[in-house]
Amino acid sequence: MNPMTNVKNVLKLSERELTGNSKTSWHDQYKDSAWIFIDWRYYDLTEGDVICVFSQYGEIVNINLVRDKATGRSRGFAFLCYEDQRSTILAVDNLNGIKILNRTIRVDHCEQYRAPNADMSKVDEVTAAVRAEGCAPVAPKLEVDTKIIKQEKEHKEKKRKHKEKKSKKKKKKKSKKSESDSESSD
Repeated sequence: MNPMTNVKNVLKLSERELTGNSKTSWHDQYKDSAWIFIDWRYYDLTEGDVICVFSQYGEIVNINLVRDKATGRSRGFAFLCYEDQRSTILAVDNLNGIKILNRTIRVDHCEQYRAPNADMSKVDEVTAAVRAEGCAPVAPKLEVDTKIIKQEKEHKEKKRKHKEKKSKKKKKKKSKKSESDSESSD
């Protein structure tokens, strides 16, 4: 299919979803993948250029700018992995069909993409792990997050206890006041 036709079809799907004619999002089909395909047919862009444009929609954990094996020159397309799948939806919806350097780019989901197995001796640990396991559709929970959640729960509990103490004091004051009022009226 012509890349421009594909761009127009994706835009139509998004428009149909916005009007409320569909019950589920067409993005749901790709909920298990954090990879997107980028096709711009501009051969001078580097990984850094792609990251600059696409990092506005989420944390990028992997990029595979496809290069010609003989010349090492970009072939004009790339695969990019975000930290979570929600970023892929934002990138596809907002960047598909826009013009960069007078070229219309195509951005679409990738359902089952795996980074190529390169020479693993030259790759750092994080990249090796991402290539071995793939990108998770949801960012992993961090230990820091659980500590913050515990602190918030403790803080809420303290507030609740403090409110209870205040309401008990108010009740005591009211009961003392009503007792003193009833004695004075006698």
